[in-house]
Amino acid sequence: MKTIQIINGPNLNLLGIREPEIYGRQSFEYFFDTLKHQFPNISLQYYQSNHEGDVIDKLHEVGFLYDGIVLNAAAYTHYSYAIADAIKAIRTPVIEVHISDIYAREDFRKISVTGENCVDIISGKGLDGYRLAIEKFLID
Repeated sequence: MKTIQIINGPNLNLLGIREPEIYGRQSFEYFFDTLKHQFPNISLQYYQSNHEGDVIDKLHEVGFLYDGIVLNAAAYTHYSYAIADAIKAIRTPVIEVHISDIYAREDFRKISVTGENCVDIISGKGLDGYRLAIEKFLID
C-alpha cells in the first residue's frame, strides 16, 4: 500500500472560512475525508502547520519513508528557501499544489521557490489539485 503525506502550510487551516471567493467554502478536513474515500487503497496522511519550521520538520520526518508528498506551502511557496532546501534534501518526491492559480494573481505569488525542487506543480485546480497530485503518484 502506498503512503502519501499531504502537508498544508499557513492559513490553510481556515479553508472554508478564509476568502471563500478564492479558496472555496469547504474545510480541508471535510475534503480530506472525501480523498480517503476516493483512494481506499492508499494510506493518506494529513498535516497542517502555520509555522515554517514545523513544515520542514514534517518533510524531514516523512521524506525518506513515504511514497509521495503533496505540499501546499501557501505563502511560504514564494520565499521559503528553507522549505525549498528541505524538499531538495529528502528522497520522497514532492508535488506542489495551489488551490488558486498563483500565475494569475499578484506578481509576488507568481514565483515558487519551493516548486523548483518538486517533481510537478499543480496550480489553479481548486481542491481537486490534491486529487490530481495523488493520481500522479499512482501513475509513477
